[in-house]
Amino acid sequence: MSAGINHYKTDLRELFFTLFEQFGFEQVAGQAPFEAWGPDEAKAVLQETYRFSKEVLGPLNSSADREGCRVENGTVLTPKGFKEAWKLLWEQGFKTVGVAADHGGQGSPMMLQVAVEEMLCGANAAFNMYPGLTFGAAELLSECGTADQKKKFVEKLLNGTWGGTMCLTEPHAGSDVGAAKTSARRNPDGTYNIRGTKIFISAGDHDLAENIIHLVLARVEGAAPGTKGLSLFIVPKLRVSADGSSGAANDVALGSIEHKMGINGSATCVINFGENDSCLGELVGGVEHIGMSQMFKMMNGARIAVGIQGLGLASAAYFNALEYAKDRKQGGHFTKWKDPTSPRVPIIQHPDVRRMLLEMKSHVEGIRALIVKLAMHTDKAKQLQGKDDDRAAYHRGQVEVLTPLVKAYGSDQAFRLCAQAIQVYGGAGFIKDYPVEQYCRDSKIFSIYEGTNHIQAMDLVGRKLGMAGGAHFQQFMEDVGGFVEANREHKTFGTEVKALAAAQEGLMSSAMVILGWSQDPAKVSLIPLSANRFLQMMSEVAVGWLLLDAAVLAEKSLEGLSATDPDRTFYEGKKWSALWYARNVLPNVEQAARMMVQEDASPMQIPDAAFAASL
Repeated sequence: MSAGINHYKTDLRELFFTLFEQFGFEQVAGQAPFEAWGPDEAKAVLQETYRFSKEVLGPLNSSADREGCRVENGTVLTPKGFKEAWKLLWEQGFKTVGVAADHGGQGSPMMLQVAVEEMLCGANAAFNMYPGLTFGAAELLSECGTADQKKKFVEKLLNGTWGGTMCLTEPHAGSDVGAAKTSARRNPDGTYNIRGTKIFISAGDHDLAENIIHLVLARVEGAAPGTKGLSLFIVPKLRVSADGSSGAANDVALGSIEHKMGINGSATCVINFGENDSCLGELVGGVEHIGMSQMFKMMNGARIAVGIQGLGLASAAYFNALEYAKDRKQGGHFTKWKDPTSPRVPIIQHPDVRRMLLEMKSHVEGIRALIVKLAMHTDKAKQLQGKDDDRAAYHRGQVEVLTPLVKAYGSDQAFRLCAQAIQVYGGAGFIKDYPVEQYCRDSKIFSIYEGTNHIQAMDLVGRKLGMAGGAHFQQFMEDVGGFVEANREHKTFGTEVKALAAAQEGLMSSAMVILGWSQDPAKVSLIPLSANRFLQMMSEVAVGWLLLDAAVLAEKSLEGLSATDPDRTFYEGKKWSALWYARNVLPNVEQAARMMVQEDASPMQIPDAAFAASL
């Protein structure tokens, strides 16, 4: 395996706090269906994942970025070391920590699974695309496939024998999936002939697995236009024999690979299906015209996974910037900046560098809390189903409203924070000797794929706010309000909790503004114009709440510690993350609410020609 340099680092103490102290892993673990799990088992998995991330995946990150993927004889060859890493990843069970035991997994709570994924993504985002797509395909088939399909495909996807993909995008149909032209023609034996071209297919072809199982959206001949007429098909690269073995080629051809801004170790492919009219697929679940609802089983998980990708790279960028700032000496202390004889100090002593680092720290910790909060809701919904259906519905509803926040806010902030890490380094950050420029390039795609972040915002304001008659959003607001009322007079954080209350009020008033627009045809265009702003507002309220919640817990823990206890500095850090965010970010929510009521429609009012008169 390549002997590259590992740059990946994280803080396991922070992961332990978020899982075990803030979100009560012990309240979920130890009970069905997670009865085999407890804090000791979870900590061992996190420690082993961190070892694997540093020793195996981290050293391949920059070398794979430089080498990229290449095509030989119609097949993608992945960067050096990826084959060995793929084998070890599946053998050691890192991708199946949260998979049910009846599918060969370890059946952990999702809370642990997302922490594992953060490290795998942070160490090598490009590599983790391959098993990530495979895992998503297996998850979809385990939920939507027929008994025969589950038996034939899921096990081999979940042990790394086969890889998997999701194939939606076409040259003329990106976010407008309903415009897809890939066709499916019924055959007498129940199979379908698939014909069409899909683009931007992550992990679309590679040399890591024996076979690749494509999940392809296509329109059966005669089906209705738009998304309602789409069906989902299992289309292997190599045909799968009755005994489950890979057989002859299935008329699935690699068209090309994209040369991208980032994640260069991940093969993003153009795939041609049925150029010779001999590409066979089978219908997922045996039912036509429900392809979009089936694909969304994979898409929703993928959107959460993108937020985790963003967190992984933002966290890695933060810790690298912090390490550099402690080591790099430049300039005198700010109190003696006019004294040319003043000794040089580490740049972490400069106020602006400290500001940037604390901004990164607070966002990384807050986004991590948001993701683990979503995972906790998922785990509790699973445990309560059939026992307390009302509470299970509450938890599922919170997953619904938090998913677009995790995907969009996590990915938007990842790119911004990675760019900020470059700024901490100064000129050194712009060169490839250090990892942060790669983190920045790699992270840009996160706000684009699995539904652009505007799609997430429209999903939030157009669908999630009104789900269950608005109950899910209202319950989110009640959860925030409960924290506010319990801590409004807190001796340390009272002022900041009041700032959270003001932000919450601004968010609620903005939700009512959007509701009013939706009922006025003359103002309906204001909804897409303001959707991204509203999603950011809600994300900032959620993150501010969770950071303050962590700070309150940290202060309680500090009360029982001696002056020399090493945990004192950790808990102090949690307090300052919350204070900075509450003082510097939460006031933006109030300002955004004031901007919403101004009803600025200038982007719709400017004539096309006025954008640039000469074009």
